[in-house]
Amino acid sequence: MSGRLLTHLRHVDLAVPDYDRQLDFYSGVWGLTKVAEDSGISFLAAEGSPEQYVVRLRQAEEKRLDLVSYGAASPQDVDTLAEQLLSGGVQLISQPGKVDTPGSGYGFRFFDVDGRTIEVSADVEVRQHRKIEEKEAIPVKLSHVVLNSPDLNRTRQWYERHLGFALSDTLSSPHMGEVMHFMRISNQHHSMAIAQGPHTALHHVSFEMRGLDEYMRGSGRVMRAGFKKVWGPGRHMAGDNTFTYFLDPHGNTVEYTTELELLDEDTWHPHVYDFSQPEVTDQWGTANAMNEIVAKESFNDVDHGVFIAPPV
Repeated sequence: MSGRLLTHLRHVDLAVPDYDRQLDFYSGVWGLTKVAEDSGISFLAAEGSPEQYVVRLRQAEEKRLDLVSYGAASPQDVDTLAEQLLSGGVQLISQPGKVDTPGSGYGFRFFDVDGRTIEVSADVEVRQHRKIEEKEAIPVKLSHVVLNSPDLNRTRQWYERHLGFALSDTLSSPHMGEVMHFMRISNQHHSMAIAQGPHTALHHVSFEMRGLDEYMRGSGRVMRAGFKKVWGPGRHMAGDNTFTYFLDPHGNTVEYTTELELLDEDTWHPHVYDFSQPEVTDQWGTANAMNEIVAKESFNDVDHGVFIAPPV
């Protein structure tokens, strides 16, 4: 897309009541590395990623999604986006300036149409990272985030209009209509997806593994550790990526994935897939069946941290 200002997904920030338990999960069995901690806040990196961190945990009385952070190519692009959002009636939380988190940088925050806090930053210091080795079953990087919205198409249109996201594919069914839009800001099939849900909430956060063997080894490690497996292992049709979904200790859904499709954006045309067909949800046929119980796991709790404002 011409004029796209976002480059990639940086990190997802979670507020959690049982901070120690969540930190043990993400820095232990899930395979992230704690790189900084300060008074009830911890920053967790993926060893293969140049991002300073991919998950931030914050001690809080209520569970919530604090923010989703995206990268921009330059401070000039950050300023341009802020100006465009203001002229489009989007409410800014902060003006562009220094980012006071590991790696610093230049950025700002604003509310999306569902009241979530979104951050965009540039010039963040690159973290020293490394190649993940064969059979090393830890996340390489943050892959994508999926957000629940009570108004699927309003949210899709907002992200297209204000942030330059493009539609890659849609899941639909004869009985429920459209249920998920896969959205991109690069040739990666999706950096974000929007799911139809009963309320605004986090649907899931996905982490990319080195390859199929590492994906399976990581999935097995989490299963053996006794954490609830929601769905998988399998392979989606939209995005052509593998999936195994688990619940973290506070009921947030987290995913191991690999081999997410890279598109030729000049020739790509979105598909509408009927997710009631079993091969659409799982090409391999190895995952447990998608049903109402599985779907409801990812509705998550109502996010009481969202800001309620008139849509623009």
